[in-house]
Amino acid sequence: MASYWLFKTEPAEYSITDLAGEPGATVRWDGIRNYQARNHLRDDIAKGDQVLIYHSSCKVPGIAGTAKVVSAPYPDPSQFDPNSPYYDAKSSVGAPRWFCVDICHQSSFDNVIPVSRLRTVQALAEMVLFRQGRLSVQPVSEGEWQILVELGLHKRHPVPVQE
Repeated sequence: MASYWLFKTEPAEYSITDLAGEPGATVRWDGIRNYQARNHLRDDIAKGDQVLIYHSSCKVPGIAGTAKVVSAPYPDPSQFDPNSPYYDAKSSVGAPRWFCVDICHQSSFDNVIPVSRLRTVQALAEMVLFRQGRLSVQPVSEGEWQILVELGLHKRHPVPVQE
């Protein structure tokens, strides 16, 4: 059974458009250097899981589209590369500290669903996004996933909002 996740990225560095433009629309999701996010990657995320791509640190932060996890978690190779900004001298091949997965682009929403819009949907009030806003890899419930995909794909028929 697939699980659901939200992965954050800064679109000036790497966006949903960049993901869609990769060969095979697939990329290694690496460079995660937060222990809680790492634990999700290492212990919880599996091939076949669904991912919301969230643009952060930009003019309109929000959900830009979806992706699918297409590999099992594996050690992030950037931690071993002294020329990488993600190099970790305390990490070794025998005892890696950081993990990554490969993801494949599934859909790009016509417009980013702004976080300001997400906050108006009562059924999303308990999202991890609103409790741990800085976490770059976070779980999403199946119900939240369904609402968010509906919001992204059907702009003319939005989920009712609580005023």
